[in-house]
Amino acid sequence: MAERIEQRLEDRIPELEQLERVGLFTPKEIRAVLKKASALEYKIQRRALRKEDFVSYIQYEINLLELIKKRRARIGYSFKKEEIESSIVHRVHSLFKRATGKWKEDVQLWLSHVAFCKQWVTSKWVLVTGHLLCIKTNSFISSVAALWIMAAKWEMETRLSSESARHLFLRALRFHPECPKLYQEYFRMELMNAEKQRKEKKEFEQAKMDLGEFNYSEEILNGELARIIYRDAAQKIKGVEFHLAVLSIAKLFDFTQDLQKEILESLQTEYADDPLTWDYMARRELGLGSLKSTEPTTKQMKVSEMTQREERCCAVFEEAVTAVPTGEIFCLHVNRLERTLSVFSKAHESSLLPESLYKQWLQLLLESNLSEKATEVAEAATKRFSLSAEMWQMRLQVLIQLKNDNVTQCFEEAFKHLKSKVCGTLPLWTLWVEWSEGTNSKQDTEALYQRSLNATAPAESVTMKEKYLDWAYRNGGYKKVKRVFTSLHENRPLSLDFFRKMIQIEKEQESCKMLHLREYYERALREFGSTESDLWLDYIKEELSHPQGKPENCGSIHWRAVKMLQGDQVEDFISKYTLLQTGHL
Repeated sequence: MAERIEQRLEDRIPELEQLERVGLFTPKEIRAVLKKASALEYKIQRRALRKEDFVSYIQYEINLLELIKKRRARIGYSFKKEEIESSIVHRVHSLFKRATGKWKEDVQLWLSHVAFCKQWVTSKWVLVTGHLLCIKTNSFISSVAALWIMAAKWEMETRLSSESARHLFLRALRFHPECPKLYQEYFRMELMNAEKQRKEKKEFEQAKMDLGEFNYSEEILNGELARIIYRDAAQKIKGVEFHLAVLSIAKLFDFTQDLQKEILESLQTEYADDPLTWDYMARRELGLGSLKSTEPTTKQMKVSEMTQREERCCAVFEEAVTAVPTGEIFCLHVNRLERTLSVFSKAHESSLLPESLYKQWLQLLLESNLSEKATEVAEAATKRFSLSAEMWQMRLQVLIQLKNDNVTQCFEEAFKHLKSKVCGTLPLWTLWVEWSEGTNSKQDTEALYQRSLNATAPAESVTMKEKYLDWAYRNGGYKKVKRVFTSLHENRPLSLDFFRKMIQIEKEQESCKMLHLREYYERALREFGSTESDLWLDYIKEELSHPQGKPENCGSIHWRAVKMLQGDQVEDFISKYTLLQTGHL
């Protein structure tokens, strides 16, 4: 094993020598790369292999490529790529090959390999291996429909082979005979192929070329293969959504009128009692134009035509209300105000109006200056959906917009109903404090902020702490915000923005003290030091640039960062710290 590792490290020497020779890496950095590579090699040569070791090795090499790319851009050097990058890319490809051979069932590993090939590989053979063969040759990966679609798309768009794409889709459907997405993409591919051949044939005919040597099948040109795919899919896949999805694809092509008609008739016959069918038919009426006329179209005629469309749309919805008595049918987008409000009102009175549509109703009422009706509807909505935070938020926004006197009372009522909800009330608290800032005294607003910290879920209280800190600075200045920060800095959970906001406030002061900045950085690092490499770098920059800073502290900060950071953050920190030392960051 040791000999194999030594050989692999020796294989690196030419590329490392080139990195040093052209000035991309220093001798110290070359030694660091060798040391790290040696440690990674030992991990993947053990008897008991771990996937995490391969992933770490691959990520290290990719980070190395990224660093080389950045340094090339910085110094403007673009030569020796074959000796440097190509060697690293080949090594990463080999690592992926070993890893996917060992853990064949790991889909994410295969996708990572594909992503790497797309970003770094230009060789056609390697691209095919990374992007296509990983799907074709592995029986387990073949069970992932998305990968089949990716491979077929590559055959169709990159290799321009509709035949290969078709064979891939047919193979995929053996594994996924009821996968809607596969059928949709197969359907799309056949129509794209038909469109491509139609354009080619038209161009040849215009050039008066002999079409005898070209085999243009009328079935393909007319989209008959797509029709066969749709009919086969319709027998296996049930539901309006699939038919609508296929119909939307067919509408993208101007030669599919007959196919669209067949899909629409099937939709109306088999799913006449489904609200989505009626919803589509009503929307379709808005999009249909009148019969073409040779007479010039005036503005008045356009208005009349639009009015007729809206009336047809409303007629379909009114018929749907009788045929399908369910709240879903009221997903309306009708512009005529009187009819729309009437439909909303009838649906509400019948308790059929879903929660999501009350907002649209209220918006129409407010735009029509029907304030009293809007207040009444908002109250009715919260009675019907008393446990919905969104409903209460909507009602409160109406009251605030109308400058109603009962805003505070409504907030209290809302939280009384929602007291059992552990989370989801953050928008209400945010709305309350923002309204209070412009209406109530500072004392009342601060009491609200403090109350919100105890009433919201831990994850949501993070946002309120940030807002509280910002409000304290805007309304009480530095001393006030310092007191608020002191009262909250041990009240976890906290966010990185909470500490960064306080750091920024300190830096805005005329007498900015490094002692205070150190306290804020140290507290932030206690919470986020293992995941935020930029935080360590900013700390070092402060020590270097602040008049009261101590550059001699940078060494110990660097040591602590390397010890505390985890995973890729260590490499990111080291590379950026190197740039900082050379004055390039």
